[in-house]
Formats: sequence, structure tokens, C-alpha cells
Amino acid sequence: MNRRKFVKMSALAAAAAGVGTLLINYGCQSSRAKTKTGNLKMNPKDTKEVFLKCGACSQTFFCLLNREFGHPKENEERASFPLAGGFMLGHQCGMLWGAALAAGAESFRRNEGRSLAIASSITATQQLITSFTERTKSVNCRDISPVDFSSKTGRVKMVGQIILHGGLKNTHCFNLAEDWAPEAVRSVTAGLSYKQTGIYHHAVCCASEVVRRMGGNDEEMVMVSGFSGGLGLKGHACGALAAAIWMNTLTWCKKHPGETPPLFKPDESSVLKAFNNETNTEVLCRKISGQSFETINDHTKFIQNGGCDKLIQALSTVG
Repeated sequence: MNRRKFVKMSALAAAAAGVGTLLINYGCQSSRAKTKTGNLKMNPKDTKEVFLKCGACSQTFFCLLNREFGHPKENEERASFPLAGGFMLGHQCGMLWGAALAAGAESFRRNEGRSLAIASSITATQQLITSFTERTKSVNCRDISPVDFSSKTGRVKMVGQIILHGGLKNTHCFNLAEDWAPEAVRSVTAGLSYKQTGIYHHAVCCASEVVRRMGGNDEEMVMVSGFSGGLGLKGHACGALAAAIWMNTLTWCKKHPGETPPLFKPDESSVLKAFNNETNTEVLCRKISGQSFETINDHTKFIQNGGCDKLIQALSTVG
């Protein structure tokens, strides 16, 4: 390939990537405008439309489930944007992070007492993971998506996928979202209906503790509780990290109502830098904590005995 042709192809790829980003950012703003007017109603057939407007799988599922339960949360939904693509690093799919936040929000409304609400939120998140993995065989974006969102090459490839499939709505992630949305609603509903017994009166978890130390209220603590122990106590990528990313973005969203949060760039994230300094770049909960958690009580004991305290403190003090 000669130099002239190479430069031309590079310019076209860059332009396509730019158009893709603009479409996504525009979609987020459009989604919020429609939600404010109450024009959106829960219908699994409109999942792709909501996805197109939100622009991120995480925000899409937080929005869809909140809408189903009748309690939209504009700032909180926008703040979930950076969790898409597994923090843009290929970890747990953003659909799971967004749905877990919605499960936590609904658990807070249904349960009296923070401990019970945390336990119920974690159970609902476990149901989400079971449903999701039955369909996809993995929780991780890198295994599910044909695109690597963590690289510039991958993001350019995303635009190629859009063109190849005749538009965003026909891409793999949009099809998965449409198929899984009804199952996600049923999974959260089922998980929240389980009776919680034998829960410690002062149940705590890593993600909620990060939010508490960052000045979050009880509702925000319960919202992120499903993240704990590597999402539903499953030992995957750190839930405390996800909570810190979300809470920092939520703070920004509260200060900039109606605006799209800045694009999350892992290489420039102060939260990720603090996290990597404490964990030596290890991301998996089961390796960071050195154990697996069978129940919320197991996780509570771990946190109360100082487990991951240095990491939680580091994450909660990054602005």
C-alpha cells in the first residue's frame, strides 16, 4: 500500500470513529429528554431504541429496569455510562452493571433497613448473572463483543461493524440487549422476591463502603451493593472499583444536570491509577481478596475484619 492510500484510509477511519462517538453522545442527550417527558414505556420491543438513545449498554439497562419499576433516576443513569464495555477494559458486560444498579435501587425502595436491602440487591444481581451467562456463557465484554473497546483500533472496528451490519441496531450488542432485556426484568423481580433470612443486622459490603466513605447516602449505598465481591459475590472484576467510578461520575452529573459525562478513558483515570497502585494491576476480586464469598454474611465478616480496607480507602479518596 502506498503512502497516499494509507493516509486516505487512516483519515476515513478516524472520521468514522468520530461520527460514531458523536452519534453515541447525541443519543445520551436525546434519551434523557424523552424520559423527562415520560414518553418511554417499558416494552422489550423498544430496547434497541433505548440503547440507541442512551449510547451505552450500562445506561440502557439501568434506564430500562428503572422504567419498568416506575422510578427513573436521571443522574444515576447517566453516571453509569463509564461502566460500559467493562470499564472500557473488557471486564463484566455493562448490561450487568447497569441492571445491578437498577436492582439495588428497587431493593432500597422495597426493603426496610439497609442490611436487608443490601442482601436482597446482591441476590437479585446473582439472578441476573445466572440468566446472562446462560445466554452468553460469559460475563465479560471481551468474550461477548466482537469489538475490543479498550483500544483505538477496536473502536474503529466498531464503526466497521456498524457499517457491515447496516446500522447500530443490527450489531451483536444491540441484538443481545433486545434478547436479554425481558429476562433481566424477570431475574431482578425474582431475586427481589426471595425472603432474606439470617442476615447480620449490620451487613456491609465493599462497594457500599466505598460509596459511604465518598459521602453517599443510604440509597446510593444500596444501589451499588450488587457490585460487591466481584459482582454478586462471584469474584470477577472488583466491585469497589466499579462503585468508585460510578460515584465519581454521579458527583459530576449532579453538578452538570442534563449533560453527557466526559468520555471515560481508562489510561487517564485517576480512580484506575489509585486502584492499580493498591492491587499491582490485579482486577479480579477473588485474587485481590484471596478468597471467595458464599454469602453476604461471609463478605460482611471480611469487610468488618479489615479486608480490602486500604483499597477501599484509596478508592474513596480519589476525586
